Amino acid sequence: MILKVLSTKENLQILYEDNHIVVVNKRVGDIVQGDKTGDKPLSDVVKEYIKDKYNKPGEVFLGVVHRLDRPTTGIVAFARTSKALTRMNELFKNRETQKTYWALVKKRPEKDSDTLTHYLKRNEKTNTSKAHIKEVPESKVASLDYKIIKQLDNYTALEIDLHTGRHHQIRAQLSAIGSPIKGDLKYGAERSNPDGGISLHARKLVFTHPVSKVVINITAPVPDDSVWKSV
Repeated sequence: MILKVLSTKENLQILYEDNHIVVVNKRVGDIVQGDKTGDKPLSDVVKEYIKDKYNKPGEVFLGVVHRLDRPTTGIVAFARTSKALTRMNELFKNRETQKTYWALVKKRPEKDSDTLTHYLKRNEKTNTSKAHIKEVPESKVASLDYKIIKQLDNYTALEIDLHTGRHHQIRAQLSAIGSPIKGDLKYGAERSNPDGGISLHARKLVFTHPVSKVVINITAPVPDDSVWKSV
């Protein structure tokens, strides 16, 4: 197991920042919001960064707009004002954002591109979701498009556009077609990644700025890893 480098206020990878929002490139192992582990969340790290950079007295406001699974990497947006948070929440809730992911899989999918539709049922005990072909009780429909963007020596790089935002959606759906994500032991990968993460990266986010109404288009550099660097 190699040593994970978590985000701190000193090494935070800022992708976009203004008075209303701040967007960062999340590392493997960063937890976006506090949970029962008690580990310091990325939201607190960003607060510390803002407090230091702008010399702010007292408590810094920061709203969590959306989340990424702990073992994944890529774009996470936060709101710096309550007005921005309300509007960003609406954008995400109403699917008025465009989210693009990259994933590395060991087994190349049969089709170079496809739309996958499954019914996902979440298991709270195991914190997993199972993809079913037909609707089952308590399941939710999940849909995504994927296309192969590059064939590497040992892996296939996919680009994924989500139509829905379900729990572990990409992980469960790719596993269901026999192409689990590199390092994703929970969903059928043969071995873990050295850093304990999975090779799923939130690559692009496009949205209308909550205040200026300008279209914001953000791309997150891939992790500093030899396989990712060859995509």
